[in-house]
Amino acid sequence: MIAVPHGRVTLSDRRTERRWSVEVEACLLGEHPVTQAQYASVTGERPSAVRGDRLPVTNVSWWDAVRYCNALSEREGFAPVYRLGEAAGRDDTAEQNGTVERDAAADGYRLPGEAEWEHACRAGTTGPRYGELDEIAWYRGNSGERIHEAGGRRPNRWGLHDMLGNVWEWCWELYDPEVYGTYRVLRGGGWFDEHWSCRASVRRRSMSTFRIDDLGFRLARSPRRG
Repeated sequence: MIAVPHGRVTLSDRRTERRWSVEVEACLLGEHPVTQAQYASVTGERPSAVRGDRLPVTNVSWWDAVRYCNALSEREGFAPVYRLGEAAGRDDTAEQNGTVERDAAADGYRLPGEAEWEHACRAGTTGPRYGELDEIAWYRGNSGERIHEAGGRRPNRWGLHDMLGNVWEWCWELYDPEVYGTYRVLRGGGWFDEHWSCRASVRRRSMSTFRIDDLGFRLARSPRRG
């Protein structure tokens, strides 16, 4: 986990042409997306179509990621962040209608907030990317249209790898509940995306049960207080 300092970030949405600023508290963020080996060590499962211990885990839904966070927290002695309602089982229909609450005081693993993610991605930079795209990201122009091992591209100035490219990453927030209901935010771009999708400000969305071969997640934690 990498220490990310507090700061302020301005988010934007091209669809609505809206911009808003968010104060971001210091947090810890995974150096790279969760790998298949890490996921299997907690869940015993390897859902990715292409196998490799160092490859980012893919074909995981938002609910899969939330359950992994809680399971890893319990294994390592942290307080789980998420409280899942009774309907939030493993059935996709139940999950779509399930409920989840976040315990802000818990010190366990969780998904990053959208503002946390963009603040960490930018790492103090203000441009569309934190470096030259071919040096920092796997995308359609250099990936050979396949996923690559986590951590293989140059990190940003805070030491975070693959914030852009390789796999999209789930974030905690709903995208726009008035329009899209329970759709959650995706960030970062993936190995099959064109260069314009691999930018710090790009926001995407999908249903919380969605699983695909270029979508994974990264862990976050809040520092212990007191």
